Amino acid sequence: MYWKEFMHQCSEIGIGSLGIVVIISIFMGAVSALQTAYQLVSPFIPLSTIAQIVRDTVILEFAPTLVCIVLAGVVGSKIAGELGNMRVSEQIDALEIMGINTKTYLILPKILAAMVMIPLLVIIAGVLGIWGGRIASVASGILSASTYDKGLLQYFQPYNVFFALVKSYTFAFIISSIPAYYGYYVKGGALEIGRASTKSVVVSCVMILFADYILAQLLLSSPSA
Repeated sequence: MYWKEFMHQCSEIGIGSLGIVVIISIFMGAVSALQTAYQLVSPFIPLSTIAQIVRDTVILEFAPTLVCIVLAGVVGSKIAGELGNMRVSEQIDALEIMGINTKTYLILPKILAAMVMIPLLVIIAGVLGIWGGRIASVASGILSASTYDKGLLQYFQPYNVFFALVKSYTFAFIISSIPAYYGYYVKGGALEIGRASTKSVVVSCVMILFADYILAQLLLSSPSA
């Protein structure tokens, strides 16, 4: 029963959010490449630097943070609304009367599914963001495909990927746990469900930005970085 619910939540969170993640990632990388090229006006800076900046910007910030803020609205509002509706319609009370641990059955699969699927979405976002930057750079004539590929390999630090994954796991827990709390403990009717859903998204976004700063302060200032 728990495994079935876990797989259902993986499908809802992962497959359900894939479309918006793909669209955001490609355009995010494309815009990053165009704006970087616009600002690099010095002839002494090689064009391959554009690819380096796009790569590091997408991996370090755009893919984990921007995508997770969007997912906080998509996934978080859905979790809060679903649990809030179950609470108001007394479905949670009925499950508890039947002897089912509602927190384990309703909340835990959502958190575990988010911890599994959201990092995968962040990885996809990073790959598509870099690919989108390549398409925009070549299509607009800023630099050739070989120059872009050369820039991608220059001065690459694998630690940046580790940092992005740490952020994605942290943000995944925030995205799933905060809306679950607001939805599970909602009181009232349909109006309160809407308020709880909105508040959960706002709090999740603020906590994501706060955690982003804390993680950058801790991990990017470490000797291994």
